[in-house]
Amino acid sequence: MADFRGELNSYVTVTIRRAGYGTQMNDHPLVCVENLSCFYGSRAAVDDISFELRRGEVLGFLGPNGAGKSTTMQVIAGGLAPSEGRVMINGIDLLEQPRLAKAALGFLPEQPPLYRELTVDEYLRYCARLNRISRSHISQAVQSAKEHCGLTAVGVRLIGSLSKGYQQRVGIAQAIIHSPDVVILDEPTVGLDPVQIREIRHLIRVLGEQHSVILSTHILPEVQSTCDRVQIINKGRLVLCDTIGGLERRMQNFSLTAAFRRRVNPDELNDLPGVMAVDVLPDQRLKIDHLADQSPAEALVERSVTRGWGLYELVPERMSLEDVFVNITSADQPDQLEVAAS
Repeated sequence: MADFRGELNSYVTVTIRRAGYGTQMNDHPLVCVENLSCFYGSRAAVDDISFELRRGEVLGFLGPNGAGKSTTMQVIAGGLAPSEGRVMINGIDLLEQPRLAKAALGFLPEQPPLYRELTVDEYLRYCARLNRISRSHISQAVQSAKEHCGLTAVGVRLIGSLSKGYQQRVGIAQAIIHSPDVVILDEPTVGLDPVQIREIRHLIRVLGEQHSVILSTHILPEVQSTCDRVQIINKGRLVLCDTIGGLERRMQNFSLTAAFRRRVNPDELNDLPGVMAVDVLPDQRLKIDHLADQSPAEALVERSVTRGWGLYELVPERMSLEDVFVNITSADQPDQLEVAAS
């Protein structure tokens, strides 16, 4: 009887949410992945990963081809059963109560599941019925999804006649039509032009205000512009979990490039505060690596003036997000997860 009441309460919660009456904010994670593993034969596509996602967060999920990213997203979306571990969606076990858990999910695969011969309105009404939205609320749900995705003016258009950008919008609309707690977007901007990419990124940021979003992408600047946190998976294991602010701090390379009018012996800089190494670049500039919390810039300027070196350029180097990604994923064995300090 207790189990039945628990399932009934969960069902009522989902039904109320679908009816458009909203939900109260809560502190528990909307997505909780615990010790998740997936094996294909003896090969571990996903190897014992764990993470959480809370309401209002946009999580960028990155990884090289074959790293296990798509497998992880398929498991979270309920399309693939894990070999080990479990996934909780808004407190509901995805394996034990799949219908209730999936009701809190919206999913846009890399290839949107569109019917090109239907109009936008016809397709979204069909998606509303698939998500068991009551007849009395279908029109409201369709209208709300169109407004969120900028589709109000194209409701009577055939999907096949729309541009790729608008078709992506329709794909996102079907993912959010039942107002899910969690929206999973797999490569939502692939094949779009720069204007369409900017529009979809804005839409993702808006979605992040009302839902929790997991965004899979190979476009690294997209992560910086749309996400609150980033996770990188490599060889089936999570190798980085950090906030965007923490990621940007990692992108500081903690080195300076200096150019002098006179030739300077690198050994004359080794005793400056914080200096770890000095290298001569092909153009005779000096690259000075230093401790993260101790820049030698001021001391270097003073020494240059004192010794008449003629310092005319001093530039702090900065890694790109691509550099961080390559450095992390190029390690032979991702032995330890790097996690941001909370």
